[in-house]
Amino acid sequence: MEAQRVIRTSSTYVVARLILVTVILWGIAGCSPKPADEKQHVTSSGFTCPEPNPRIDFESKEINIFTWTEYIPADILECFGLVYGVKVNTDYFSSNEELNAKMTFGKDTTQYDIIHPSDYMIKVLAREKVLQDLDQNKLPNLKNLDPELLKAYGDTVRYIVPYQMGTQAIVYNSSTVSNPPTSWADLWSPEYKGRIVAVDDSRVLIGAALLTLGYDINTTDPGQLKQAKEKLIELMPNIKVFDSDSPKTPLIAGDVDLGVVWNGEAFLAQRENPDFQYAFPKEGSIIFYDGMGIPKNAPHADASYAWLNYLLQGDVNWLTLVDYPYTNPNRAALDFAKQNHKDVYDAYISSPITNTPAQYFLQGHNVEDVGDALPLYDEIWTEVKQ
Repeated sequence: MEAQRVIRTSSTYVVARLILVTVILWGIAGCSPKPADEKQHVTSSGFTCPEPNPRIDFESKEINIFTWTEYIPADILECFGLVYGVKVNTDYFSSNEELNAKMTFGKDTTQYDIIHPSDYMIKVLAREKVLQDLDQNKLPNLKNLDPELLKAYGDTVRYIVPYQMGTQAIVYNSSTVSNPPTSWADLWSPEYKGRIVAVDDSRVLIGAALLTLGYDINTTDPGQLKQAKEKLIELMPNIKVFDSDSPKTPLIAGDVDLGVVWNGEAFLAQRENPDFQYAFPKEGSIIFYDGMGIPKNAPHADASYAWLNYLLQGDVNWLTLVDYPYTNPNRAALDFAKQNHKDVYDAYISSPITNTPAQYFLQGHNVEDVGDALPLYDEIWTEVKQ
């Protein structure tokens, strides 16, 4: 993901489900002033790194981050290492299920200091005692988040610092698709055979099948899930490839004409080729939100708090609008971009893909923790993809 990203301003984004009064904690733990003679740090790409504000003292010499592929700007990762003089190690995953498997069944479940779950997986990892409760007194830059958008996160902010959010819907090439889809059900059309790329996400695809059947995307009813499995099997001939790393790539290359993708990927595809359009299915798009948390056994948790605070800085976080444009809940990042990089800000704000109209969020569906039914979802996904 690599371009601008759009979010609604507070006036256009005030919708019933996203109104929140957030208490911002101003306590600053272990911060120290920047030395007067400290030199500027510049990344390999030529980006001048903002200094930490506030600067957080910690003893660790490295930090281990486990995050989504193509999701954190490289300059942010490099800057954190430069401004704090620490080694930044990154591992990547392509799905929540992969993250969960690594953190609960992997050979070494205690190696990471930061992990990056989304929506339902946040509650799963909290339930499984993988995530620790955050000490918000150590996160003074939480004040930079938009209080109107935090409601989408609910009580998960106990465990994670919000990063990005958005929709999962349908992108299509208007120059090659003669009958554009307007619903999830349209994807089953025979004319789309071998023409679709889809994110490798069980909850999204099973959810889409459930919606076409008139069911809740979070159902735990075995009978309904069985019908969804049979429905998905019927869809498989239309899906040419599953790709959660960069689903825009086969679209831009012309290998496929349609996609079930995240809004940021659709925006980037459209930036490369204006013929790409983003359709919000009439059954409702699937909403996502994500954030970063600290595992209970994190070996360098002191560095984790410094990382989270640095990521929350507006003069740092605005880079996500350039590289990975989803819906950004960091108000300070938007303000910084508006004042200092107006072209980036304008592209983000002017697009309905990233600055999603409130009505589509209201019609959307949140992916929730289905508890004991989660293995059934995993089983269905395995069978469908065989």
